[in-house]
Amino acid sequence: MSNSNSANAKVRLFVEHPLQALQTIPLTEAQSHYLFSVMRMGEGAPVLLFNGVDGEWLATVETAHKKRGALACVEQTRPLHLPPDLWLMFAPLKKARTDFIVEKAAEMGAARIVPVQTDFTNADRIRQDRLQAHALEAAEQCGGTFVPEVSELMRLDKLLEGWDASRRILFCDEDLVGQGRWLDQQGAGRDTGPWAILIGPEGGFSAAERKRLHALPFAHPVSLGPRILRADTAAVAALTLWQNALGDWT
Repeated sequence: MSNSNSANAKVRLFVEHPLQALQTIPLTEAQSHYLFSVMRMGEGAPVLLFNGVDGEWLATVETAHKKRGALACVEQTRPLHLPPDLWLMFAPLKKARTDFIVEKAAEMGAARIVPVQTDFTNADRIRQDRLQAHALEAAEQCGGTFVPEVSELMRLDKLLEGWDASRRILFCDEDLVGQGRWLDQQGAGRDTGPWAILIGPEGGFSAAERKRLHALPFAHPVSLGPRILRADTAAVAALTLWQNALGDWT
């Protein structure tokens, strides 16, 4: 199968099966409906597949049944590309804005997405399965070969109690708005080891949370510029700055 067939593939799918040459991949009912009822694909049509382990593969439609179709793997088109060891931790917002943060984090190369409950977090529960599905769909759309894990909602204080000090935290502190360049603040430096970005809720961090974070030797409070950003905007801005300086955009 030539690379031109790969270029002609209009659909990328995440599948939970090993990918290798001549492997037959059974489709779920939802995937079959999408390919054959929505996209109107027939036998022989090219589809790109990934499973988060084996890279990206070109496959062709072997059975075009609307409820139980199957694909045949042909050749690997790209190897697995793992993102940097970067977590995004954020306080959940209203549904649409939380969905936006998860989607953008997946697109921008976060390795793990961790919703955290802070003192001022409005939401006390999330649908982890729904957010994981959003991360998967974002990876399908952006050409990624890896899908970040979306964790269950965790209390920030409990998360910090068991924190591995080798993972540094970029703590986006709105109290520092307008105070210097983000990478130069508080010795954030250019350490490319494990990192986590922490974004607070709409009401900001409480005084107790801010005091605790400032006292942690592995947490680096930073400003994201001269204006206070909405939480979802802050997440995108922080991911962009980190990836540009320390991640795989360089």
